[in-house]
Amino acid sequence: MILVLCVIVIALAFEFINGFHDTANAIATSVSTRALTVRNAIIVASIFNLIGALSGHAVAKTIGKGLVDINFITQETILCALLAGIIWNLITWFFGIPSSSSHALIGGLCGAALSASNMNWGVILWRVTDGEKVTGLWPQVIKPIFTAPAVGFIMGFLFMGLLLWLFMKFKPAPVNRFFGRFQIFSAMWVSFSHGANDAQKTMGIITLSLVSATAAGTFAFLPEWLNFLKLDAANFDVPDWVTWSCAITMAAGTAAGGRKIIKTMGTKLVRMSPINGFAAQSVAAFVIQGASHWGIPLSTTHVISTSIMGVGATKRFSAVKWGVAGNMVWAWVLTIPVTGFIAFCIMKLILWISPNSAAIPPL
Repeated sequence: MILVLCVIVIALAFEFINGFHDTANAIATSVSTRALTVRNAIIVASIFNLIGALSGHAVAKTIGKGLVDINFITQETILCALLAGIIWNLITWFFGIPSSSSHALIGGLCGAALSASNMNWGVILWRVTDGEKVTGLWPQVIKPIFTAPAVGFIMGFLFMGLLLWLFMKFKPAPVNRFFGRFQIFSAMWVSFSHGANDAQKTMGIITLSLVSATAAGTFAFLPEWLNFLKLDAANFDVPDWVTWSCAITMAAGTAAGGRKIIKTMGTKLVRMSPINGFAAQSVAAFVIQGASHWGIPLSTTHVISTSIMGVGATKRFSAVKWGVAGNMVWAWVLTIPVTGFIAFCIMKLILWISPNSAAIPPL
């Protein structure tokens, strides 16, 4: 029971870090174009992250039961996944590198499950067909790693090109004033989209922890007033208290800010005007919103970053600082294998210290 509570607390800590780590991506362009001050941008992002986090559970269900065989999940594997994600997020935040909290968590979950199962690759659900729906690590995580950034870049380039064509006869000053106001709405939209996708990942992890503990008999002797902790694996419904806890925690993390990543995304990648910021945020919000609807745990970082690159490339390709972009891409490529390795090692350490620590019966 103590271990379950530790998992919930650490999951919320991960959500808090996600709030100030990933949300900086959503508001960076609004700050860099001076459409919003840092303080006002963080307030807007906090509010709309909260609203977005309450909007659904499709992504939570994918994380909880669509990537790793839950028959092999224990409280220890979940704990290792969260610790790996937190370590990677703090490292990338320290260096001001935008990276994916989503992929950090997913990599950690896969690495911990592989370690606990003694390298049984069958624990990872690579591709699962359920009627007409296809789920699994390949279609819902690995494939979008390549397709989502490409879509963000292409759509950012095309949408910015369209806006430039529509407003080419207008003077820059009134256009920037117009889009400076509209960028506030695009910041709201992209913050809502971020909350709708990223907050749900921790909801899925906490729900997975409760399902695993229920099946293991951890809650067998709970008093009646704590029955809300018991969850049936068949339904995998995210409880309301989990939804609200994650939503509020992410909003609190967002309020804590993320100035290092704001600087990287807002000024070091591409120098932007309000029309550029509006285009990048709108495209990113559109792509993320679609992914959330289909239950795809997308990297909001990847989409927002490449949308900014696509918008910047309409000026000229050299306008994008490709050296900075290259560092970001390396972080993206390394996230899943590095967090998987970290979680794998932590799990091995736990098993070495306490060989019976993974003895929770399968579901």
